[in-house]
Parts: sequence; structure tokens; C-alpha cells
Amino acid sequence: MPRRRISLRGAFRRARLVLALSILALVVGSALLAPWIAPFDPNAMDLGNSLQPPSAEHWFGTDQLGRDVFSRAIVGGRLSLLIAAAVVALAGTSGTLLGIVAGYRGGWIDGIIMRVADIQYALPPVILAMVMVGAIGPSTTNIVAVITLANWARFARVIRAEALSLRHRDFVLLARLAGASHLRIVLVHILPNVRNTLLVLLTLDLGLIIILEATLSFLGLGIQPPDPSWGTMIADGRGYLERAWWTSILPGCVLMLTVLAANLLGDGLRAGDGSEDAR
Repeated sequence: MPRRRISLRGAFRRARLVLALSILALVVGSALLAPWIAPFDPNAMDLGNSLQPPSAEHWFGTDQLGRDVFSRAIVGGRLSLLIAAAVVALAGTSGTLLGIVAGYRGGWIDGIIMRVADIQYALPPVILAMVMVGAIGPSTTNIVAVITLANWARFARVIRAEALSLRHRDFVLLARLAGASHLRIVLVHILPNVRNTLLVLLTLDLGLIIILEATLSFLGLGIQPPDPSWGTMIADGRGYLERAWWTSILPGCVLMLTVLAANLLGDGLRAGDGSEDAR
């Protein structure tokens, strides 16, 4: 019975991973191919065809300006995923490097980096991003920079804990005795050993960043019209929910499925990493 229970748990985890990867592949593929697969121009207005319900011609219906909601959803996903990928890369890289330096070197360097991280943690990411974007103005570059500043500390704190445990391991001590430089120890011995933790953090943070970008766009501080994004589409359609629910609900469903898939992928990778450690 225990063996069968473990087998069923493993099968469920694999099925969850396959589902998450399938959804992400569909969303990412649609976003990458959006200019070629979008059935209509996402910004083309047709006031005589406004607020049309979903049909064979307009799969997600049309909005208050007669624009095709499906075309805008896949083109908007292109911008949202591009911002999320850039932020994950920048926040993951900077946070990982700072976390490794803090954990490996310790002392006053660790103290300074962690105090800065604590200050950043004192402010919720949404509030911090709203204040910063409101101060410097909304643009794609500013959004990437602001969300990166709001998320690097999460990577730094977790990776620091890993580096603290690794710096006293035998292979690191032997590398020091052999005369290896600090840079070589970090790149060859510590960084590869935090790879699994970093991968889980990246996948889990992807969903959070997509939500944060959509929140800024919903509030008018993110991607600016006429460029579509999931957040602005939800905001634009909220005044028509009673008679045209599809203008907000369907882009919201796309956003929800994307975030859910990213979280399922991260949870699955974390469970797999834990099971391997247990063995």
C-alpha cells in the first residue's frame, strides 16, 4: 500500500506537470505567433460591430470599440509575457548573485545586503511598484525596472540561506585548501548546487510577476493604450459586465490559466526536488 500510494502521488505530480507545461506552451506559442495567428488587427475599431458576443467569427466577442477580444488577448499576452520574462531574468540574476555573495562572504557584506532586502520587504510589491511607476512614469522599460526592484529580495533571501549551508560543506572547504579563488568557488561549487532551488523560484515568481504587471495595467500604470494587455482589457470591460461579460471575463480567464499553470509547474518542480532529496 505505501508503495502504491507513492506511485499514485508520482503519477499525479507528472500529470500536473504535463498539464502546466501544455498550458504554458499554448499561451507562449500563441503570444510568439500572435502577429501571424491573430484573426484581426487588435487595434482596428468597428463601432458598428461593438459588444458582439462570442461567435464563430469573433471567438471572444468584441469590446466597446468593436475590437476583436481574442486578437487583443493573444497580442496582449505577448507584451505581458515579455515583461515577465525580462523581470524574471533580471530579478533572478541580481537576487541570486547578491544572495550567494551575502551567504558565502558573510560579515558586514551579508549585513548590508540583507538590511536592504528587509527594507524592500517592508513594502508590499504592488504598493512599491505603484509609487515608483507613478513617480517615473509608465513605460515598458520603467515597468520592467520597477518590478525587478520589487522582486529581487525574494531570490536573495532564499539563495542566501542555501549559500550559508553550502559554504561549510566539505567540497567548499577542500576547494579553499586547494587555493581556489572565491570566484571559482562561487561559480563551480555553489552556483550549481542552488540551481534546483533557483529553478523553482523562477517558475513560482513568473506567476506573481504576471499578476503584478496586470495589476499595474489595470490601474492605468502599466502598458498604455492602444497597446493591449490583460490588465487593461479587464479594466476596459468592467463597465460592461452586465451586458458584455466577455470583454473582461475571457481575458481574465486567460490570465488566470497562465498564472495557474506557472504555479503548478513551480509546485511540481518543488515537490520533485523534495522527493529527490528524501531519497
